[in-house]
Amino acid sequence: MTQPPAAINYFAKDRVLEITWAAGQVARLSTRKLRGSCGCAACVDERTGQRILDVDAVAEDIDIVSMHPVGNYALHITWSDGHDSGFFSWEHLRRLTAEGDR
Repeated sequence: MTQPPAAINYFAKDRVLEITWAAGQVARLSTRKLRGSCGCAACVDERTGQRILDVDAVAEDIDIVSMHPVGNYALHITWSDGHDSGFFSWEHLRRLTAEGDR
């Protein structure tokens, strides 16, 4: 199990979520990349695993309205497009930060 981040900061002006991991590694993810990677049932078909969300349709100016930790394993984000059913596990965020902001 991935340890929770040491810090999570949102820079609304840049639309960037900055995650500082316990070892001091800092990663920055655009809100568009993060929203496009949501793995909830509204974004990914539960049976096939195919992405339902059209990532190209995610607005460039998508914003985080609010966020809070879920237990000791994930981050819940409410988005400016009204979406709020996805949890971003620490493992998922770690994978995204390892990929970089592509």
